Amino acid sequence: MVEQQRLRVVMADDHARIRGKVRQALEAGGWEVCGEGATATEAVELALKHRPHVVLLDIHMPGNGISAAQEISRTLPEIAVVMLTQSADDEDLFDSLRAGAIGYLLKTTDPLTLTDVLRRVLAGEAAMSPTLVTRILQEFKAPARRVLNWKPAAVAKLSAREWEVMELLATGLSTEDVAKKLFVSPTTVRVHVSAVLRKLRVKDRESAFRMLRE
Repeated sequence: MVEQQRLRVVMADDHARIRGKVRQALEAGGWEVCGEGATATEAVELALKHRPHVVLLDIHMPGNGISAAQEISRTLPEIAVVMLTQSADDEDLFDSLRAGAIGYLLKTTDPLTLTDVLRRVLAGEAAMSPTLVTRILQEFKAPARRVLNWKPAAVAKLSAREWEVMELLATGLSTEDVAKKLFVSPTTVRVHVSAVLRKLRVKDRESAFRMLRE
C-alpha cells in the first residue's frame, strides 16, 4: 500500500461546483489537489505535468473522459484512473474499464468517503459501488451474444482483434462506430477488414460474414 503521505490527485470535470465540493472533501482528508481541468485534453496535460497518484475524471465533459482515461492509462500506467460520473449506463461503465480505469464512482457517492475510497484504490482495490459490481458479474455470467458463430476453419485464420472487428461490424455498427468502441482510428478498422478479406480470400465484407457464419 502507498505510505501514509500527502497523496496527490488531478481531477477534471466541466462543472466547477462539483470540482469545488470534491476538492474540499479531498483536502480535508489529507489529499493534495495538484491540478483541476474542465476538458479531457486538460486532464491529460495535467496528468503529464504533475504525475499524481490518482486522476479523477468525469465522463461527459468536453473531449470525453473515457478518451482521457485511455490516453493517461497508455502513457502513464502507474497512475490510478478513476471515473466520477453521473452515468450509470452499462456502455459507459464497460468502455471506461476497457480504457484502463480501475474505479467507477457515481456522483451520488458521499464526497466525505472519497479519501478512503481512493486510498483503497492505491492499495490495489477496485473502486465501484456494489450495484455496478453486480452488473459486471452479470455480464460475464451471461451467455455470449454473438452475431457470428465460430466456424473453426475460418476463424483460425484470424487474429483476436480481426475477429472482434468483424463481430462488431456484423451487428450493424459502422466503421466509425467500431473505431470508437475499440479506441482506434477508422483507418485501423479498415486495415483489419482488408486483412480479413485477404486471409479468407473473399472480395467483400458480406462474403466474409457468410464464410464466418455456420
